[in-house]
Amino acid sequence: MKQELFERFLARVVERGRLEVTYASGTTASFGHPAEGYPEVALRFTDDKVPRDLVIDPRTGAGEAYMDGRMVIERGDVLDLVTLVRMNNRFERFDRLHEPGALAGLKRRLRFLHRSFNDARSARRNVAHHYDIGNDLYRLMLDAEHMQYSCAYWPDDGMTLEQAQNAKLAHIAAKLALSPGQRVLDIGCGWGGMAIYLARHCDVEVLGITLSKEQLALAEQRVRDAGVSARVRLELVDYRDLAARGERFDRIVSVGMFEHVGRPQFGTFFRACANLLADDGVMLLHTIGRMGGPGVTDAFTDKYIFPGGYIPALSETVAASERVRLIATDVETLRLHYAKTLREWYKRCVANRAAIVAMYDERFFRMWTFYLCGSIAAFEHGGMCNYQIQYTRNRHALPLTRGYMEPAEQALLCGTR
Repeated sequence: MKQELFERFLARVVERGRLEVTYASGTTASFGHPAEGYPEVALRFTDDKVPRDLVIDPRTGAGEAYMDGRMVIERGDVLDLVTLVRMNNRFERFDRLHEPGALAGLKRRLRFLHRSFNDARSARRNVAHHYDIGNDLYRLMLDAEHMQYSCAYWPDDGMTLEQAQNAKLAHIAAKLALSPGQRVLDIGCGWGGMAIYLARHCDVEVLGITLSKEQLALAEQRVRDAGVSARVRLELVDYRDLAARGERFDRIVSVGMFEHVGRPQFGTFFRACANLLADDGVMLLHTIGRMGGPGVTDAFTDKYIFPGGYIPALSETVAASERVRLIATDVETLRLHYAKTLREWYKRCVANRAAIVAMYDERFFRMWTFYLCGSIAAFEHGGMCNYQIQYTRNRHALPLTRGYMEPAEQALLCGTR
């Protein structure tokens, strides 16, 4: 690719902040201008294919070049780089809106749709790709007590990650309006943190389901260590297969799993949930979401991080649940909570760099931190957020107002329940 074409591309991408590029030939170019709050980054390319790769697919091209050592960051770090790019293309641009072209991105959407069907067999394979890479990595990154690989909740900006994850569990438990002895289904139970918390603090029986063998083994051990084996049962089973068994639950909770369902399976997921939920039951769905309309998963994330995954817009999530007559009784948008969570995970990965490289290799560490940094930028400046949607099948299942939530949450946080 001609150098001038690449430079025209970068000139559009970086207007504020400073990006300096040294090509493999030794020549240099600068883009943007210094601006308060915007990073200043210097890159060096070690081969002449990097500019072409960046223009063809900026995220995948940058990710792979960084992973392979073909793009070296000589000033700043990978978080500065992705932040610089994302800040120049903020979600809150406040510019004039125009109708998009009818064919814009059609080919990309069709290709993505083909990969996102996520039938039961591909769902197991896709989950294994991300979660069966070894529990030791997640131990280094996540909060120690609950091992929550999902957005924490930060009612106090000065909280530690551990405190914020505990606050998240209390926040969700309060929305479930639990009573002792109820049966709870945890769809996508991870390492058992939610199931253990609900059994210990709310005196309920929990079935946690997952498709990850690595997660299941550690979760079972954590349940035994917590002394709640009599109230928590874990199973390696797909939600579709569980629904086919005809079981019913008083409460359903699903945290950080809906992103793996895949858009073509939204209807299947909610139909299964409706059939699993008791007539007077309550469900709480916690998911990453898009603040704009429906989109597509970028190629880097689909290839390296979450194959088959898709971040849903609120509109398509609620539309899918409406078709099975689930009533959305409460919706909360968490705007910056995941950005704070991801920064803590990134900080812990950087602190444990030597251990992660020893477990895998340098290329994996660069891939993983590029993913985390891209996510941070997306939640701080892009169109990503988190949604908590409470559902019922019966409009009389919950109190008339949401005033019951805060006292229950405070009781859990204070340890009085």
